[in-house]
Amino acid sequence: MIELHFTRTNGIVDETIDNLIELAGGIEEQGLVREMILAALKAGQEKNDRAHMKLMNTTMKEMRFTGKMFTPYNNVRKVTVFGSARTQPDEPIYEMARLFGKKLADSGYMVITGAGGGIMQAVNEGAGTERSFGVNIQLPFEQKPNPVFEGNPRLITYKYFFNRKVAFLKEADAIALFPGGFGTLDEAMETLTLLQNGKHDPLPLVLIEEPDGGTYWSRWIRFFREELLSQGYIIDSDFDLFECVDSIDAAVERINRFYSRYHSIRYVNEKLIIRLTSAIDNPSVGELNKHFSDILRPDGRIYISGKLPEEDDEPDIADLPRLIVDFNLTDFGRLRILIDEINNF
Repeated sequence: MIELHFTRTNGIVDETIDNLIELAGGIEEQGLVREMILAALKAGQEKNDRAHMKLMNTTMKEMRFTGKMFTPYNNVRKVTVFGSARTQPDEPIYEMARLFGKKLADSGYMVITGAGGGIMQAVNEGAGTERSFGVNIQLPFEQKPNPVFEGNPRLITYKYFFNRKVAFLKEADAIALFPGGFGTLDEAMETLTLLQNGKHDPLPLVLIEEPDGGTYWSRWIRFFREELLSQGYIIDSDFDLFECVDSIDAAVERINRFYSRYHSIRYVNEKLIIRLTSAIDNPSVGELNKHFSDILRPDGRIYISGKLPEEDDEPDIADLPRLIVDFNLTDFGRLRILIDEINNF
């Protein structure tokens, strides 16, 4: 048995993998494909049990298909929407969700839902077949996609919840949550955790309350303040990671406003690059340095920049103006406020 390494020290195995890649043809990111092949070979050598190997195999297949489905739509912003599958069509919030899907589609967004009933179906009905993605899950009981996904090619059914979660969040440019059960709260907490720790790029996280006195999210937020904040488990700026609204117009407006100037971020050599759709002037940058010095590294600053050489792999956005932020990688709630301020100039 040959002891395998990810370095090119595997002799004939490396040569065989190279030949296989060449024989298959059309392989991009050949270095990464090579490592995936080696990972599979190493797992086989390590005598993993069959259940573990099946998990790895299914995960790889599901992630591959996720990329295949979403990649053609990389240039279209998407909003993932969560909410109860048990909401009935005659409930006012169902119509609210349907109208939300329509307004998102009218604003140029596509929607991602769990492809089930209730709030998910309402959002898909509003957005329409051509603007909807379905991220379904196999369950012990029968779980059929809602009628919007009948014959729709933008539907994936996952075996594993964790792969489904990756699709929900990786592909989202915004997250909106209606009231729901354990699954909705699970997605809310996972999104907050990723945003709080910088494991997901900043995005609008909008909690949509039922109008006319709805208390679902306000009670949730009150628990955060009375229990988590008071005990020091979270900090005050964590509340800047999300917004609570009681109308769909407000929800759509918050998402649109977030992308009014902000485009995207990227980290290069411990520097945070904020790409913008329109430039801001030097006096405005001076204001940002004054108001956000608390989230900069010692002697750090915020300054205007063009594209860095490390960004050559993103030629489509090479011409966008940029801000470089010497971010301390700590307070992501304050980073969200920084983005809001950039949008407000």
